[in-house]
Amino acid sequence: MPELPEVEVVRRGVAAHVVGRTVSGVDVLHPRSVRRHVPGPEDFATRLVGRCLTAARRRGKYMWLELGGGPEEVDAGEAVLAHLGMSGQLLVQPDEAPDETHLRVRFRFDDGGPQLRFVDQRTFGGLSLTELVSVDGVAVPEPVAHIAPDPLEPVFDLEAAVARMRKRRTGVKRALLDQTLVSGIGNIYADEALWRAKLHWARPTANLTRPQARSLLGAAVEVMQAALTAGGTSFDDLYVNVNGESGYFDRSLAVYGQAGLPCPRCGTAVRRDAFMNRSSYSCPRCQPTPRNPHY
Repeated sequence: MPELPEVEVVRRGVAAHVVGRTVSGVDVLHPRSVRRHVPGPEDFATRLVGRCLTAARRRGKYMWLELGGGPEEVDAGEAVLAHLGMSGQLLVQPDEAPDETHLRVRFRFDDGGPQLRFVDQRTFGGLSLTELVSVDGVAVPEPVAHIAPDPLEPVFDLEAAVARMRKRRTGVKRALLDQTLVSGIGNIYADEALWRAKLHWARPTANLTRPQARSLLGAAVEVMQAALTAGGTSFDDLYVNVNGESGYFDRSLAVYGQAGLPCPRCGTAVRRDAFMNRSSYSCPRCQPTPRNPHY
């Protein structure tokens, strides 16, 4: 599933190609892709006609397009919320480009320029029209209001996140994946951040010192910024940017997916452990198992 860097790459592409344009038509080609819009596909499509896409924003793994009023200047406190799921893609395509095999939703614009297309092979992702609400002075879609700011947001409070993390009674990787604590960090970047901070994934959060917690969150920022520069991490063709191009941060991964290969820091073979129906990768030497691990 795309994590913060991948969604941010897509957000930037959408912002560059779509913001400031007015929707002239929406085709919902698969109702499951707008299942979170309770009034249904027809309502979703109809209510977007004449609306201007005024901004593309993101929090964690969620992205949304803020809406301005159309000719009748309807309420502007709304947005199209997008969650890419396992295989969702937002692509900018010329009007004459053939439909993708798994095209689910198409946005057309009154300037006759490139379309915005939502393509989703597995249909785990989706779009919905939602109201914006204010959370600590930041306007976010109502379904996203419960998740914490991510480490790349200007409003992210490092010291507050450190305090919340140290109060938890869980393993440090579980805390990193808890979107109510800090959003946007998934399995890939949690493993990479833990390796950079030299912390084992089962280290109890209650045993973290403040400097260790700061170091870990700082490492998460570093690795995600590096991934963002590389266009994100692509293991297959399901994650691409708006132009259909893959990211290449997978070439720079230190431990994630590297079981049996040498640790870039010490040369010890990277270990894979089962973790929450997934996998966790670490270096046995750089990240020794704690005495009282929290699994």
